[in-house]
Formats: sequence, structure tokens, C-alpha cells
Amino acid sequence: MRGPAHPPGGGRPLTALLTAAMALSMLQLFLLGAFGPRLTVELGVTPVVLGLTTTLGFGTAAVLSPLSGRLVDRVGPRRALIALALVTAVALALIASAPGAGLLLGAVALGGLPQALANPATNKAVIAAVPAARRGAVTGWKQSGVQLGAFAAGLPLAALAAVLGWRGAVWAASAAAVGVAVWAARLLPPDAVRPSAARVTLVPRGHVAWLAAFSVFLGAGIASVNTYLSLFGDRRLDLGPTAAAALVAVLGAAGVAGRVGWSKAARPGRAEWLPAVLAAGAVGAALLLVASGRVSWLVWVAAVAFGVFAVAANAVSMVLVVQRAAPGRAGRAGQDSALVAAGFFAGFAVGPPLFGLLARCDRYGTGWLLVAAEFAVAAAVASVWAVRDRRTAGAPA
Repeated sequence: MRGPAHPPGGGRPLTALLTAAMALSMLQLFLLGAFGPRLTVELGVTPVVLGLTTTLGFGTAAVLSPLSGRLVDRVGPRRALIALALVTAVALALIASAPGAGLLLGAVALGGLPQALANPATNKAVIAAVPAARRGAVTGWKQSGVQLGAFAAGLPLAALAAVLGWRGAVWAASAAAVGVAVWAARLLPPDAVRPSAARVTLVPRGHVAWLAAFSVFLGAGIASVNTYLSLFGDRRLDLGPTAAAALVAVLGAAGVAGRVGWSKAARPGRAEWLPAVLAAGAVGAALLLVASGRVSWLVWVAAVAFGVFAVAANAVSMVLVVQRAAPGRAGRAGQDSALVAAGFFAGFAVGPPLFGLLARCDRYGTGWLLVAAEFAVAAAVASVWAVRDRRTAGAPA
């Protein structure tokens, strides 16, 4: 008989691989944000079109997420992670070779597929290969991969772009994605998948529905900051393209710390309250961005606060999915993860275009107030769910 699915890299190597996969899944978003000032000049991309790239990519991810969750449940995390890395490599190669906005938008749409696969595949791998006591910590680390992607886009890849140009930096990222695909193929054991009779679930229920609704508003705010923070630093605060890209790196580094720290703290009984607390902290970060229009150095404080609170909130929501899938829903972990991710991606699709309309009129302060309002709604949704969940847990059987 075959033993439990603990791959050879079930410890640090597996955690590193899952972290790299999460970094790749959204790297194109951070590259477009970090290289926004260059793209607006070289490709003639307006702030509104820059926002539409995010809308197209995450709109695609939102639509594909329910199906991708079912796919991961059927084919297993190894195949899904290899596909994620290879499709990312192709999408980045198309971005690097784009002559204008048309191919750029097509590449971003293709990049929606790895975004849709990322959370279901990595969560499924955590449940299959990581002991229950370590799942929160491993989930926090692998979710921090998204922010490592932000750091990579804002610092090393931005520095590489200063030498090779932004296209050269994106080609390097595409090559790295191929390397991750090879790594996944070598590290992970063959998938042992049993076909499931369960149908694709398109409508979330219970805690999944609440977390998906929370994620819509959280994602709208996060996507706006990711897309326009660098442009704001360059055009309104006169930081220059390189320093403005470094804002994304600072945000990414703070997000890594926030996701790992808060995920470790997200124990059952406490985790349910953390989304509301972190979303409330994100409101404060958005207000700091408003204030930075007058006191420019506050933008660096805001970037740190945004990473610690807003970015960490998404990781905690995934910890909750993993915790609640473990007892009896492990076979549906892919679908549950995908439905929550679909809400997050829907927010990513909606937020930047709204902000872009304000950015086009140079009304960044109003845009950051809109972001603060989105985080406030997320905090309210999470608070209501936490109260209801506590009452349900305390009700007599």
C-alpha cells in the first residue's frame, strides 16, 4: 500500500516551491505596476489602459477559478503547478515581445489562467503533504510568495531593467518560470488522484461565501494600490521611475512579513477575527496614502502598512480555507480555494479601472479615499461573518 502523500520535499523544499509558484502566478501584475512609468512612455499605454490590463487578467482569473478548482481536484497539484509555471512563462514572453497595447492585453488575459490555478493547487498540496500542525505556517509562507513577486518586480527586476531595458527584465522572469516548472516536475511525486463525482460548484456557500464576499472588496483595494502606487510616486511625488518601483519592493517585503506573521497567529478561534482587524488596518494605510500627497515621505510608511495589513488579510483568508477543508472537505479543497480566490480576482478586475478614471484626472487623493472605503466594506463583511460564525459555533447541537 502507498503511504501518505508526503513528497521528498515535504519540508522546506516544498514550502519554497509553493512560494515560488505563488510568486509567479501574479508576477505579471507587479511587473506592469513597477514598469508602469516606462510602459506609458514606450508603448503609449495610458493610465486607464494600465488599469484595464489588471481588469482583463483578473477578470479572466475570476471566470476560470471555479473550473480551475475542480480541475486541480481531479488532476492533482503536481500537474497543476507545472502547468501554472509553463503558462506563466508564455504569458511573460508575450509581454516582453509586445509591440503595443493589443498584444500586451492578450498576454495579460492568458496570465489569468495561472492566477486561477495558484491558490487551489498550492492549498491542495499543503493539505496533502503538510501535517495539520504546520499548515498555517506553510500557508503563510507560500502566500507570501505573491509579495516576493512584488519585491522581485520592484527591486531586482527593476534594477535589471535599468541595464537591459524592461523587456530584458521580463524575458528573465519568463526563463525563471520555466525553471520553476522543471523544479516542480522533479520535486513532487506523481499525482494519485481519484475521480470525484462532485459537480463544479459555481455558487459559494457558508464560510466560503463570506470569505469570497470579503475578498471582493479587499481585492479591489489591493489591486488599485498594486497598479497605481508606482505611477503615483513617479508623477505626483516626483520620485523618479526607479525609486517609484522601489515602493512596490517595500510593499512586497512588508507583505512577506505580514503574511507569514499573521498566518502563524491565525489559530482556530482567533483566525476568524483577523480578516476584520487586518482590513481595518488597511483603511489606515490608505489614509496614509492620502496624506502623502502633502507629506511625501508618508508614502513609504503607507507602503509598509499596506503590506502588513491589507496583503496579509488575503493570506489569512486562505488559512481559514485550509483549516476548514481539513476535517472533511479535503477532496473539495481545490474548489473552496478557487471560489474564495474568484472573489478576490473579481475585486482585482473592478478596482483598477475605477481608480484609473480618477488617475486620468490626476485625482489620486480621491482614488486613495475610494480604496479606504473598499477596505472599510471588507472589514464590515468580515466582522459580521465572525460574529455569525461565533454564534453558530456556540449554538447547541
